[in-house]
Amino acid sequence: MIRSLVFKFFFYLGIIIICIIFLPSMLLPHKVVLFGGKIMGYWSKICLNIFLSTKIIIKGKENLILGEKFFIACSHQSMFETFFLQTIFNSPVFILKKELLKIPIFGMYLKKIGSISINRGKTTKENLGFFEKIKTLSNSSNRPLIIFPQATRMAPEDRVPFKKGVSRIYENLKIKCQPVAINSGNVWPKTGKTNSNKTITVSILKPIESGMKEGDFLNILQKEIYKELDKIN
Repeated sequence: MIRSLVFKFFFYLGIIIICIIFLPSMLLPHKVVLFGGKIMGYWSKICLNIFLSTKIIIKGKENLILGEKFFIACSHQSMFETFFLQTIFNSPVFILKKELLKIPIFGMYLKKIGSISINRGKTTKENLGFFEKIKTLSNSSNRPLIIFPQATRMAPEDRVPFKKGVSRIYENLKIKCQPVAINSGNVWPKTGKTNSNKTITVSILKPIESGMKEGDFLNILQKEIYKELDKIN
């Protein structure tokens, strides 16, 4: 319990300090803010290493897509992946729930780096242009998109069906998908205390080629990510 509290105290303190230091970057090119995001990713690793004795393994680096456009579909169990994946991929664009943009200061950073928000479960004018916004961003930038097909943080043992939005993105963008499986919930779950002396595995899976039918893509993506989570949990 004490280690969990100490970890959370120093982690959030560090995030607040980084946000304050990078406040002037709101007036500078977004590359400066993106650098701050990478620092947050490394800070999460440092805090996990020091305060929870967590070992972090990156598996499947040979599967990384290089030299072409792609988007990332990642399992979601913890806050860990929203920070740490910025240290692996080139300044990714996060697709996230709109509520996160309302967080003081932090929400400003999310907007500055071009994060794309959506009101889950609602039909709004903004949501109707969601896929067009994604396509425009993908065509104009080399930054990969990140989407969490489970839509929210899940417990390590949960195997909920993936949301169909990820297959619509696949169909609209017509680019490869980089699946990623992460068992971070075993250390830093959505609710309850954190756990020490464990390992977080970030497993980068083989790319899924473009051109498949939406349903086939969704089935393969879900099968491969959950199969990998069964191995690393």
